[in-house]
Amino acid sequence: MNLSKYILGLSLASATVLNCAYAQKTKLDATVAQAMQQASASQLKADITYLADDKLKGRQPGTEGYKMAADYVVERLKAYGVQPAGDNGSWLQQVNLRKTLIVAGAQVGLAKGTAQMALTYGKDIIVSPSPAEKSGTVNAPLVFAGYGITNAGQQYDDYAGINVKGKAVLIIRGAPEAFPSSEASHSMDQVTIQKNAAAHGAIAVIFATADTSRRMISNINRPTYSVLDDKGKVAVSGSFYSTQIKMVATLSLGTSKQLLEAAGKSLADVVAGLKNGKPQSADLGFTIQGAYQSTWQDVNSFNVVGKVTGTDARLKNEYVVHSAHLDHLGIGRPVEGDSLYNGAHDNASGVSSLLQIANIYSHVKVKPKRSVLFVLVTGEELGELGSGYFALHPTVPVKSIVADVNTDMPTIIAPLLSVTALGAEHSSLSKVVDEAAAYLDLTVEPDPEPKENRFVRSDQYSFVKQGIPALHIKYGSRTPDGKNNLNELVGKWRAKYYHKPQDDINGMFDFDAGAKYARLNFLIGYLVANNAVRQVWNKGDIFEVKR
Repeated sequence: MNLSKYILGLSLASATVLNCAYAQKTKLDATVAQAMQQASASQLKADITYLADDKLKGRQPGTEGYKMAADYVVERLKAYGVQPAGDNGSWLQQVNLRKTLIVAGAQVGLAKGTAQMALTYGKDIIVSPSPAEKSGTVNAPLVFAGYGITNAGQQYDDYAGINVKGKAVLIIRGAPEAFPSSEASHSMDQVTIQKNAAAHGAIAVIFATADTSRRMISNINRPTYSVLDDKGKVAVSGSFYSTQIKMVATLSLGTSKQLLEAAGKSLADVVAGLKNGKPQSADLGFTIQGAYQSTWQDVNSFNVVGKVTGTDARLKNEYVVHSAHLDHLGIGRPVEGDSLYNGAHDNASGVSSLLQIANIYSHVKVKPKRSVLFVLVTGEELGELGSGYFALHPTVPVKSIVADVNTDMPTIIAPLLSVTALGAEHSSLSKVVDEAAAYLDLTVEPDPEPKENRFVRSDQYSFVKQGIPALHIKYGSRTPDGKNNLNELVGKWRAKYYHKPQDDINGMFDFDAGAKYARLNFLIGYLVANNAVRQVWNKGDIFEVKR
């Protein structure tokens, strides 16, 4: 059967037997196939050009440039017939951001018996400010808890055999080499580590720097960011978990080595053991004592939310989300004489891709069974904050969201021949990706860069943490010349453009690849939206939750 005319689908009859496997072929409506061809490379270029223009000044949340970007996106969505789905029938969902800094450093030291180890702030240690309490103190025994991981599926637990109740834990961020890449990424997430520490009774988390690739940040004014709910409480943060954790800090490489050596351990040996999946946890015999103060600055921002209403009387009250972050870095440190971070690839390209998905839907005569949400989020560069808030407090009932298809910096610099679907392997979404990719003559590959931890570094992770199956499509390795070494070109591109002012419209682009990304993500979302059966997590998966 010709895949250009047919795609595999799921029927109600086969669903009960095959658990969301695609069991019979369903004809793709001709108007849908034709609508997919409406994804426009030229319009994608025009949208990126506007969103990355100097006049938007890098689209930093809370600025006029970010508002200009949002206004532009709303007008484009209106032109494609998308309806508002934000707060109170508007296009916007308010997201109240809190910028938090340490006031005049912090006083932290280590004690072992009568011996004292004074720590110089900014050289030996930095402390993460608290968005929930203006001051914090800790005086607690320090216990080494390895990676700070408890993972029953992988039969690994750094907390086995140690008591950390009322104590501070020393953690090396990482995961055993045998862990699957996305599970490793999840395990390294700072809030995940704090959550597990708190569940075991710890009251402070101290991160040890274990190699030279993790540089100590000596700027004592480095802020963290969080989102407040409508009661002024911290709802989402990339660095804060709860007030149970009285202090979160990071030790320098030299201090980490010195501390472990004083406890009779070699940092290199400890790291080697952990990588091999052998917990190294132990009481260090030290007490950590410290105090700090935080200061806050609150900033108003917002997500943009639009909707295409489904056609099924029941299923139209369920939603497939297409997400992309609208923000970038604003104006910052100069690089080669330029300090304006335009964010053309990151993520004007992803936003423009969502606009082309909306364009496709405007040409689909019969909309899918479920409704589709377009969610352009704020604060991704600050720690996936806008998506975190939307996933926690969506403008539709949270249990009605069946999946998220995220688009973040698709890196459209070469023809799109293969893709990797970050996170899809955890749910039935993997089958959907396979069918959509096959329809577009794309091959699907494993993550080519698992050590980049990309699974937790964009907005799909916010949905996963709320139990919503989600994925993020990135480039694969295939190249037209058959060398299949696209990673080499991406590496060169990343070194020159990623998170630098040089990421503007004058950089490397393949706009036809951008249009193809839009078609692929549309088709993934469309198949999910038109499937009578909801997507499910793989049985026993680390992210599986009952919703």
